[in-house]
Amino acid sequence: MTEKTIRHYLRFEDLTLDEYDYLLERTRILKQKFKRYETYHPLHDRTLAMIFEKNSTRTRLSFEAGIHQLGGHAVFLNTRDTQLGRGEPIEDAAQVISRMVDVIMIRTFGQEIIERFAAHSRVPVINGLTNEYHPCQVLADIFTFHELRSSIQGKTVAWIGDANNMAYTWIEAARILGFTLRVSTPPGYRLDPALVSDAQAGCLEVVDDPLEACRGAHLVTTDVWTSMGFEAENEARKQAFSDWCVDADMMAVAAPDALFMHCLPAHRGEEVSAEVIDGPQSVVWDEAENRLHVQKALMEFLLLGRLSH
Repeated sequence: MTEKTIRHYLRFEDLTLDEYDYLLERTRILKQKFKRYETYHPLHDRTLAMIFEKNSTRTRLSFEAGIHQLGGHAVFLNTRDTQLGRGEPIEDAAQVISRMVDVIMIRTFGQEIIERFAAHSRVPVINGLTNEYHPCQVLADIFTFHELRSSIQGKTVAWIGDANNMAYTWIEAARILGFTLRVSTPPGYRLDPALVSDAQAGCLEVVDDPLEACRGAHLVTTDVWTSMGFEAENEARKQAFSDWCVDADMMAVAAPDALFMHCLPAHRGEEVSAEVIDGPQSVVWDEAENRLHVQKALMEFLLLGRLSH
């Protein structure tokens, strides 16, 4: 692979609408192969390096299982156990690691860390989560919606809770895929206007009342009130977010066939009631499984381009 052909996936906006149409269809095909126990090894002998600075369950398992199912191998690296944890420059680590593997997934804190790494990598780099963005999760969520309700274009998605990495990624997705995103956050935890472009603002509605944000929505989604790295704010956030718990009343005013999603792990009784997350409109387990399939499609695309089989 030459330098000119390297594609990274650091933000949702790194791919086009046409490329997402391909990836969603490719995910459907790969999931069908998985369900049929069909052996499919397009990435035979390819190696994925997984670099973790933040803890993980779904991200590690889905990437590790995914590359294995495609015929490749995964190498797990925790920054605490590598020279990165002893101060090796990110640029140096990128040069070394990318000469030994075929694709790299990083789960870290600041977005600038993964961008610096990608700038010095000889292979594709995938964002497994940063403080600012979580594109693989939103891609899985959108595939889940397509799978269960058809295209998300023209629909309304309600984001209830913190203006975190998921919220900003949903904003990018709304502009590219053509749906409306309603965001309702508590005072003091709202979106930073400087991080929302004029083009994105056209797809965004900011609604103070979380119940009103859910009215008529085709998808209601949320996340924990306290993301990793903000644990010191936990008690203050519990008080500020107390009215932003997705409950049965919110789901009742959403569209009759509305879905509920949560990227997990969830805290029942905080950002979502047990009645909702364990109820008939919740698709959180399908959503979690689909991380596996969209990431397989993504790795295949970044390494091999478009395939027709």
